[in-house]
Amino acid sequence: MPDIQDKRTASYPMVPIRDVVVFPAMMVPFVIGRDSSVKALEVALKADKKIYLATQKDASQDSPSSADIYEVGTVSNIVQSLKLPDGNIKVLVEGVQRARTVRVTGAAGYFRAEVEVEPVPVVSRAKMSLLTKRLNLLFEEFAKLNPNISYETIVQSTRKTTPERLADTVAANLPIVVEDKQVLLEIVDPAERMTKICESIEIEIEKIKMDRSVQGRVRRQMEKAQREYYLNEKVKAIQEELGRGDKDELEELKQKIEAASMPKDAKEKAMNEIRRLQHMPPMSAESTVSRTYVEWLVAMPWKKRSREIREIARAEKVLEADHYGLDKVKQRILEYLAVRQLTRKRSNGSILCFIGPPGVGKTSLGQSIARATGRKFVRLSLGGVRDEAEIRGHRRTYIGALPGQIIQMMKKAGTRNPLLLLDEIDKMSMDFRGDPSAALMEVLDPEHNNSFVDHYLDTEYDLSDVVFICTGNVRHSIPRPLQDRMEIIDISGYTEYEKLKIGRQFLLPKQLDRNGLKRKPLRFEDDAILELIRYYTRESGVRNLEREIGSICRKVAHKLVRSRKKIKLEDQVFDISPGKIQDYLGPHKFRNQMAAETNEVGLATGLAWTEAGGEVLLTEATTMKGKGDLLLTGKLGEVMQESAKAALSFIRSRSSEFSLLKDFHKILDMHVHVPEGAIPKDGPSAGITMATTIVSALTGIAVRRDVAMTGEITLRGKVLPIGGVKEKILAAHRAGIGTVILAKDNEKDLKEIPDSVLEKVKIVLVDTMDEVLDIALEKPIKRKSRQQRDEYMNDPQPPQLEGGEQAGVH
Repeated sequence: MPDIQDKRTASYPMVPIRDVVVFPAMMVPFVIGRDSSVKALEVALKADKKIYLATQKDASQDSPSSADIYEVGTVSNIVQSLKLPDGNIKVLVEGVQRARTVRVTGAAGYFRAEVEVEPVPVVSRAKMSLLTKRLNLLFEEFAKLNPNISYETIVQSTRKTTPERLADTVAANLPIVVEDKQVLLEIVDPAERMTKICESIEIEIEKIKMDRSVQGRVRRQMEKAQREYYLNEKVKAIQEELGRGDKDELEELKQKIEAASMPKDAKEKAMNEIRRLQHMPPMSAESTVSRTYVEWLVAMPWKKRSREIREIARAEKVLEADHYGLDKVKQRILEYLAVRQLTRKRSNGSILCFIGPPGVGKTSLGQSIARATGRKFVRLSLGGVRDEAEIRGHRRTYIGALPGQIIQMMKKAGTRNPLLLLDEIDKMSMDFRGDPSAALMEVLDPEHNNSFVDHYLDTEYDLSDVVFICTGNVRHSIPRPLQDRMEIIDISGYTEYEKLKIGRQFLLPKQLDRNGLKRKPLRFEDDAILELIRYYTRESGVRNLEREIGSICRKVAHKLVRSRKKIKLEDQVFDISPGKIQDYLGPHKFRNQMAAETNEVGLATGLAWTEAGGEVLLTEATTMKGKGDLLLTGKLGEVMQESAKAALSFIRSRSSEFSLLKDFHKILDMHVHVPEGAIPKDGPSAGITMATTIVSALTGIAVRRDVAMTGEITLRGKVLPIGGVKEKILAAHRAGIGTVILAKDNEKDLKEIPDSVLEKVKIVLVDTMDEVLDIALEKPIKRKSRQQRDEYMNDPQPPQLEGGEQAGVH
């Protein structure tokens, strides 16, 4: 035994090694290149040629610390060293004894380790003999399965050595990872170490057997596939001798190709696939793919067209019969048809896109246009589409490949000139599979969609005869390049009068017919429909109104069926009046949207725009003693919070003119709240509303309840224009507001407001916040002159309101 066994502790130069574990009695060559390791080697060579080798935990680290090195390593003898031309040193070492690191120092430019050698436990000879025999048998079996292991060489070299050396030699030659070898090195007990090695060998044997089993299965499957191919070829030859086979089917496909009137490129691709099919086994997977591709080419409407109706009078009659109002949209459709009638040829017209809140009739408009022009109608919903392949299709190399939805809709229509409605175009998204909106740009470009290429068809298809109609709820979520390819027509919400007409002319007859009451005595009064509109629905469209009418019709049908045994059906009369609505639908679902019952201090009425149309937005403000904090609640967005801060800054800059306490922003906390706090709100249009509310709270002057306002405020008190004017004025009209304050730059938007609404709602156009306050507040603010404002700013005492109350404290 080496003399190291006589020592309990010793100090040696230490070299951290990578991707290798040195076991006792093991000869290992490796290259040393790090400066600290080279220096440690040189120190060891000058001394007794003993060096301590320990493995790094992470081999990628070039400058490991003591914490990055395993605690158990091997004291080794340096057998040979050779300096290489690149400056590195190649060494050959022999492991002597496993040891545990006690302390590592690196002050001299290299690692020096103080190590402790643990005594080897004494194990009975009988136990070691049994373990040695088991290890030899397992290693022999492993060596037979793994040709890379030289069993005889390893056993011969350890035949006359101790069992401990045999275990270390086998462990060093096992093809296991460095971490597992380190575990074996750290086991001091020879019996425990041999048991662990045996377990590792058994695991490796199972892995080799599993690999061989899988390889055998793969080989058998390949032989089976070759056998099937041979038999299929033989069957094919026999069928040809008998005059049978799939020639009839291929001939039928050829005839369909000739009859499909394909373009030259598509026809060549189809015939190439037919030629490939003639040389393929009928049962092969490739044959199925080619056959499906040819069937898709044949099924496409290359030349088939539906006869287009271009009569303006008929189209106008259809549109008027299907929809009430929407004059601008109807006029644009009639213009489109007039252009086609005059040109009498293919018209690369613009793509129409209807943008508006839910329930205003965007999808049904597309159906009406198709009916008016005699085109086939197909609808494609783009809501939630994230994959570009949904538009352009998959390439045929993929399993289960299909054409995109555009080509599928063309096949479904059966003609090359249908009306294709792209519904919910604003609901598209994108992910790692691509951007479907980018793929739609070619589809919706009249200059380029005559050569649309689907990835599956892999040939050009002409979409220029298709009338594309797009619909969406909002404009901002549609990418700008896609908007540029469409003519966007905004469809606003309906007025109360328009909803009444739609309910009477369209919704009521439809629900009576659907619920079996078309010929039954059921009469709806106009006031009852107005009751539904005001207190049971809150929307820009009429979808919920139709649901409520349908709910009443179902309840009436239920009553009819239950009472038909007692009273004849023809004697039943149901008059639906406003007073009976609650008997059918229960209490009111919505209260009438009014700003307030009376004029109040710190409460103003704003107007907001949502995807569902316009809304009345109440805004509250109050003051309290504090430190000048501004508290904003009501789930306000970032832009809306900035509007409130801008409004407060404007008021602070005009505090002397409004006779406010000079330092009110230091001694008062301001709380601004927008009710219905569970609903997110954002946008700059509430700026003047918040300013009015704060001024009212600070001055004690109430805000008029019949005045609503919308507009963005600047720090100088200017009122800037906003969007959604029509929807907001309609919301004010529904809420019974008498006056609406708008920015002067919004005057151009008033042309879209129905005259019936403008007769009941007074529109006041303003430029500055002073004009807003003069109109909105119950009484004017007593503004100070310039001299009074100068005296106010220089006066250290706060002004007093009537009754001795300080200004700005309420």
